[in-house]
Amino acid sequence: MPLSFGQRFPTFDSRLSARGRPPRDAVAAQWVMRGKDTGGFAGLPPTGHSVTLPGSDFLILSSGKIRSVQGYFDSRAVPDQLGLQIVVQPKGVGPFTFGTAIAVQSGKHTKPAAFSITELKAAPGEAEKIGDYSRQIGIELGGIPGFIGWVGLTIGDRMMTVTAWEDASSIETLRREGTHKEAIDAFMQGRIGDGGYTSVWIPSRINPQRVRCPQCRVMTVYETVQGHCRCGGTLPPPRPYW
Repeated sequence: MPLSFGQRFPTFDSRLSARGRPPRDAVAAQWVMRGKDTGGFAGLPPTGHSVTLPGSDFLILSSGKIRSVQGYFDSRAVPDQLGLQIVVQPKGVGPFTFGTAIAVQSGKHTKPAAFSITELKAAPGEAEKIGDYSRQIGIELGGIPGFIGWVGLTIGDRMMTVTAWEDASSIETLRREGTHKEAIDAFMQGRIGDGGYTSVWIPSRINPQRVRCPQCRVMTVYETVQGHCRCGGTLPPPRPYW
């Protein structure tokens, strides 16, 4: 038996009420919209996926003409079918601020020798534009020698990128060329952002990776045992450091 609204949301003080009788010239119609994502959704590139969206329209007629239309559909159906994540979370609770993240990895297992960190305070209405810059930079990073991995974070009006490198000298290519230089120029000229900084961090120590043996469940340093646990089991390969 389907759950009632009150059963689904027991903490809500829920009440249902009718909105009055429909007028005589009222028409209800169910429909199904079908299409293909060729132009992109919510600022993202096109996925090429097909979508099917059912819904209902309630029309009020007057003198044989449509006077008003009230439509209902599941707003989550389209992003779900496009393979997009639906994140439901508060903007902030107490001292905590929530946000989203995106990552790009080269697949290298090299220990990072340097990190470049960029932090930007987005001006009102600029988050999507800055996000477009960040996504394009993430794509271009794969062609830069020395690149290991990149993480982009958006938390409130704070937008940050953390990039791992095989050596600090590789960061100079990022500064001189491509979309990153274009974005920094836009920031310095006051065309994006209300403030921010760039920086380079050199780690003092990155410990070796440990993996759990699937047979004896012991956590082992992968590098020192060459992929085999002391119990004789084969260890799973470690994930990239960044």
